[in-house]
Amino acid sequence: MRKTVLPVALALLLMQPAVADEVEVKYKTFYGHVSKLDNEDTQALQFAFGFKHVGSGELCTINKARISTQKVQIPLTVTPENRFTIQSEKALRLANAFVVIDFKEPSNQCDISVQLETKSAYLKTEYTFQEMQFIYQQYEAFFNEMGSFLSFMMPTVNGLMLQFSDKNLRETTKTGETINAGTLMLDNEWFERSRGLKLQTMPLRITAIATK
Repeated sequence: MRKTVLPVALALLLMQPAVADEVEVKYKTFYGHVSKLDNEDTQALQFAFGFKHVGSGELCTINKARISTQKVQIPLTVTPENRFTIQSEKALRLANAFVVIDFKEPSNQCDISVQLETKSAYLKTEYTFQEMQFIYQQYEAFFNEMGSFLSFMMPTVNGLMLQFSDKNLRETTKTGETINAGTLMLDNEWFERSRGLKLQTMPLRITAIATK
């Protein structure tokens, strides 16, 4: 079987120019994603949004981003990786809000990239087995819920992948696992050993290893 690791890139719809290097995307485009995480079974997860350059495959540079309505302007925090998160608010959807993104590159060269990842509150250097299992189960719950009607199309979680800021990082964790090229893969065999994890370096994100 072929293994795939989130993030999943999706085509961007409903994007329209605002000014020369800005675009406005309807808030409901993002709400359709983030509203899927509005329950306890997925409380540790979030969607991080970015825009991939159609030529290079790298994320387009976002100078700034905000949520815009007729009454309010809400700044969004853009990470050094050029991704941002958005809150799930029915009021913003009902207000026909827009997300306004200011790009460095020409906006017509940037397509949306949606990444499912663990919230920053769950990133640290030491985990009990129960904490790692909790994150694993959060991803399982998400895919199970999304696949309730089309289960044959949804991936199955087969572990967790920890990514680090240094893409060249190669080191051994305090519990003996090997980080290679800035990535630590914890497959189902690792989880069967029911042990904790102690890292020397805090991860940048945790995503799911999934198999279709």
